[in-house]
Amino acid sequence: MPGAPDVVVVGAGMVGTMTALSLAEAGVQVTLIESEFPGGGSTGAAMGHIVAMDDSPAQLALCAYSRTRWQELAATLPPAGEHDRCGTLWIAADDSEIDTARQRSANYAKQGIAAEVVDDTGLRRLEPALREGLPGGLLVPDDAVCYPPAIARELTARAAKARAVIRLRTSALAITAAGVQLRDGSVLSAGAIVVAAGVASPDLVPGLPIVPRKGHLVISDRQPGLVHHQLVELGYMQSAHTFGAASVAFNVQPRRTGQLLVGSSRELVGFDPSINHNLIGAMLARAAAFVPALREVRGLRSWVGFRPATADKLPLIGQWPAMANVWIGAGHEGLGITMATGTADIITAGIMGTLPPVDAAAFRPDRPMPGMSKAA
Repeated sequence: MPGAPDVVVVGAGMVGTMTALSLAEAGVQVTLIESEFPGGGSTGAAMGHIVAMDDSPAQLALCAYSRTRWQELAATLPPAGEHDRCGTLWIAADDSEIDTARQRSANYAKQGIAAEVVDDTGLRRLEPALREGLPGGLLVPDDAVCYPPAIARELTARAAKARAVIRLRTSALAITAAGVQLRDGSVLSAGAIVVAAGVASPDLVPGLPIVPRKGHLVISDRQPGLVHHQLVELGYMQSAHTFGAASVAFNVQPRRTGQLLVGSSRELVGFDPSINHNLIGAMLARAAAFVPALREVRGLRSWVGFRPATADKLPLIGQWPAMANVWIGAGHEGLGITMATGTADIITAGIMGTLPPVDAAAFRPDRPMPGMSKAA
């Protein structure tokens, strides 16, 4: 396509591909560039949950909107996307966490999100493989899981059909006043640039308060029927969403293949790609403490990924004031899959000059941010 595009989107993960498609469908001339292939990076390493999280009202509002948009999109996805509205069952480890479940249920109700506090009998009925003695939990029936790499590929194909130009194996080195400086020495100019490069975003826009937060996952052999919902401990909110030392939390997903995806861990160790076997051992032991049958399940593969994290647990979405034509869609940590739909709609609204679908003030990329350490 001749001439400079209206918008260059950097990064073909879930956020980047969703944003490129949204802009292209709005009639914008888009070029999507990706250093490798669609759905790599953090998207390819993700668990793929589409969940309502409520660390803050702003987080919950964006999750709620994004999850609704996912429900609309899901009906059009190919089977390879493995979208499964299995629901999330948050598990209380003790009676004090039942109070947490009740509070979260109230938070969800304010956003119109269905949720039900269940007692010990209800918990066992929903998930017989859970260990005895658990007092109850919170069922969020409309949460879902999916296979993110396949969906990112599908979104890229749809963007191309909407006349977006797709440039794979094209590395961006920097964002300058002239445009996107590419590794081959050329510069791709555009009216606007969207940086959706995950943990690499600060390399392109120095000053973005994003650090890589490493995580491990394990995929099992086929165990159909062992787990029916995504299972997460209610303590996950504390252990997984607080900056600090390495941590693990119980999180298991049933996959359409019959396999189980077991997580999760978090470390602030920079870009160290090595497998931390001790941490995986702790993660699997934590999972087995909730589902004892997992001790007999064979793990087939483990891997690490790097979540683009911010200290206040909210993504960076919006215009970058230091460069008026640059927009940021990054820093979602473990909610990049969930929030991709909402992020794309917010950025599209900003570029098109229309009202965003949710109040985006809390996600300003230049907001005050608590200090972050790159190692813990």
